[in-house]
Amino acid sequence: MAVLVKNIRQLVQVETMPALLKSGKEMQKLNTIEDAYLLVVGDKIEDFGQMSEFSSQKLEKIKEKIEEIDATGKMVFPSFCDSHSHIVYAGSREIEYIDKIKGLSYEEIAKRGGGILNSAKLLAQTSEEELYNAASERLQEMANYGTGAVEIKSGYGLSTENEIKMLRVIRELKKNSPLIIKSTFLGAHAVPEEYKGKQTEYVDLIINEMIPQIASDDLADYIDVFCDKGFFTTEETDRILMQGMKYGLRAKIHANELDYSGGVQVGVKYNALSVDHLEYVGDEEIAALLNSETMPTYLPGAAFFLGMIYGPVRKIIDAGLPVALASDFNPGSSPSGNMQLILSMGCIKYKMLPEEAINAVTINSAYAMGISDIAGSIAKGKIANFFITKPIPTIAYMPYSFGSNKVEQTFLRGKRSNIHL
Repeated sequence: MAVLVKNIRQLVQVETMPALLKSGKEMQKLNTIEDAYLLVVGDKIEDFGQMSEFSSQKLEKIKEKIEEIDATGKMVFPSFCDSHSHIVYAGSREIEYIDKIKGLSYEEIAKRGGGILNSAKLLAQTSEEELYNAASERLQEMANYGTGAVEIKSGYGLSTENEIKMLRVIRELKKNSPLIIKSTFLGAHAVPEEYKGKQTEYVDLIINEMIPQIASDDLADYIDVFCDKGFFTTEETDRILMQGMKYGLRAKIHANELDYSGGVQVGVKYNALSVDHLEYVGDEEIAALLNSETMPTYLPGAAFFLGMIYGPVRKIIDAGLPVALASDFNPGSSPSGNMQLILSMGCIKYKMLPEEAINAVTINSAYAMGISDIAGSIAKGKIANFFITKPIPTIAYMPYSFGSNKVEQTFLRGKRSNIHL
């Protein structure tokens, strides 16, 4: 099947010489083509350009049936890449939401057995089929808002059996979903109740049992640790990441959400693909990131939902660094996978220009997933993940109109999205 989208008001985030990421002032640049066309053959982008350059001769060599779409008044964007999510979970946690309204902190709820431990209890009682079906519905919702790639973490298992159960569900989603999916092992998300006062023993379990089994079954692309106040120390994180590296698992780190934890520095030490959350970032963290290939990633949905401070994104970009934005879709601190809302929050809460925020949810978040060579922009040969908007006046309208879905049609791997996994 081939698809020709014609008369596009603006084709956004186009690249003739694709870059893996955009940093600093480069994030203000967003290449677009007005009155454009986009040609897709199979699951790849074949060609694009101005309508004045289009000729029917471009279609002569295409043997597949060609679907033509008139996008007059509409824009085409590359699909969002959501580089941080926890969408394989059981149940919801709205009771804790009420506790937050009453004034309890994230740490206080966790100490009472809530938070991640609550989700772990529910997950242990839930079958793989139920987890798969629930996650499939979340993927459909995310795709409807324009997401075409997502990283999914484990971390609500907190035992070898249940962490592997989660990762098997993610593997099935990978097989069956048209979205690009990456899997991350996050056994070090919290310390299970039975290991309270014996945290070192739980770290040993992760290192000596979980990682070897997960790696032998090829269940994860990456490894993550919640390196923060009240969770895992830099020393424990160092041990876990060292073992992950031995088994070929590159790091992605939860860091500096609750305090200055040292998580950024240990992430950089292990060449982490990204360090995420980053509410607490100072000059030392910025200096470490400047000498690295690690993507600073912000999760504004979590900061918003938890009523936390917003990290210094403007300072980070002005220092010459890149920034990615992701949803953190999870039941406890960010129960939404709407990347259009994340795009808006980037502008509203972090004072990012629309161009910067769009780069943060496309090419830079693709980099934070390790897929910016195949996704995150409109470029020849990349996977044809894109969406067509409803008629909108400007690019800035995408983050400006934060309360409505501006996506009219989503295409994943060159096909109109109609996900039933």
